[in-house]
Amino acid sequence: MSKIVIYYTMKQCYMQINQSIFKAYDIRGIYPTEFNEEIAYATAQAYAKFLAPKTVALGRDVRLSGPTIFGAVKKGLIDHGVDVVDIGVVSTDMMYFAVAHYGYDGGLCITASHNPGEYNGIKMVRKMAKPISGESGIIEIRDLVLADYNYQAPQVGTVTIQDVLGDYLKKVLSIIDLTKIKPFKIVANCNFGAIGRNLKHLQNFLSLDVIWLNEEPNGAFPKGRPDPLILENRTETMELVKKHGADFGVAWDADADRIFFIDETGRFISGYFTSAVLAEYFLTRYPQAKVVVDMKLNWAIIDMVNKMGGTALPNKTGHAFFKERMIKEDAVFGGEVSGHYFFKDFFYLDNGLIPFLIILDILSTSGKKLSEIYQPYFEKYFAIDETNFTVADVAAVLQSIKAKYHDGQLSEIDGIAIEYPDWRFSVRSSNTEPVVRLNLEARSKELMNARARELTELIKNFS
Repeated sequence: MSKIVIYYTMKQCYMQINQSIFKAYDIRGIYPTEFNEEIAYATAQAYAKFLAPKTVALGRDVRLSGPTIFGAVKKGLIDHGVDVVDIGVVSTDMMYFAVAHYGYDGGLCITASHNPGEYNGIKMVRKMAKPISGESGIIEIRDLVLADYNYQAPQVGTVTIQDVLGDYLKKVLSIIDLTKIKPFKIVANCNFGAIGRNLKHLQNFLSLDVIWLNEEPNGAFPKGRPDPLILENRTETMELVKKHGADFGVAWDADADRIFFIDETGRFISGYFTSAVLAEYFLTRYPQAKVVVDMKLNWAIIDMVNKMGGTALPNKTGHAFFKERMIKEDAVFGGEVSGHYFFKDFFYLDNGLIPFLIILDILSTSGKKLSEIYQPYFEKYFAIDETNFTVADVAAVLQSIKAKYHDGQLSEIDGIAIEYPDWRFSVRSSNTEPVVRLNLEARSKELMNARARELTELIKNFS
């Protein structure tokens, strides 16, 4: 593991940097050993040098280390002469909104997304909230930090405070026709994160009977990792939906840029199928438009896009990569299996509240239950949950898989994806760990299980 000692002027101390915190589309590490105030300050300085912004928005999630990390980033920016707009505790998509809507030169959100409470980090964007990823700036920012970059401007930047919630809600609500939305009873799992305040204000515009779960912000995340994809995090929401006879359940991760649904029977719904439902919604509005789809699982989405006369664009996984492709292609919608959804009507960016509003719209106008909306997908498409394997040699795993399944249709857009007429799978490596991630779908449950066992045995030979 490569480390380097750099000097930090704020506290006259030394620190070591684990370079793996600079990831493909954000900066993230354990606080305070991997990511702390010193590294946050240095990163803010490097961001200011790389982007040369005049004014940036700065927000944070609810993590316990957030206030001091926030302060360090703010000081790093203003010391560099950058004016900071303090937008406070926000969902990450509210930071995106602030940058794009008010025309700021960039933005940063202090967050570690769905990671456990001991983590923290930074998501960074440039003008119009265009992402800064490993392919468009994070490496350069990392190198500036490692080179001990430090600058004190002749005149420090200013700090102003701005509450963006009102304008943010006005924007997301403009996506739907409020007059068509019927009353609903829902279970809302906030996962102790930033979404609760937003949802409570949303109740001023919608007739929602909300059964709250993990409502109050708590950066310690007392029930564990704030990630709706984790099986143990789903159970409580699913049980409450059935107990209260709710129309559906909804769950967000800690920084509220990912969202998942539970139908009225208590069935958890994959982001894979929600992507297909949302694609249909937007292709009805924008005929023959483009839709960006995930390489991990995509048959259901591609079939829907083709049926609606649109164009499906398979893409590399990762919210930064999706945004870049959305903008480049002028796509109307993009959906990741992980629960990130991207909208042309929201500056081509991902948003965790718009899917909730669209589901309300679909249920209101169709008169169907949520299970009825999704049932055709459950009957036709069969997919495993993403499965992770720790292996000794990632490259050897990928080569072995390519050799065994050489007769399938190969794509290397993101790791490897191999497709046959009745099943397909993708295997991609982690950015920072000796881990490979398997996704697989098939035309029948039996074939899905058989092929999953086959690939699991193959991959485990390299553990």
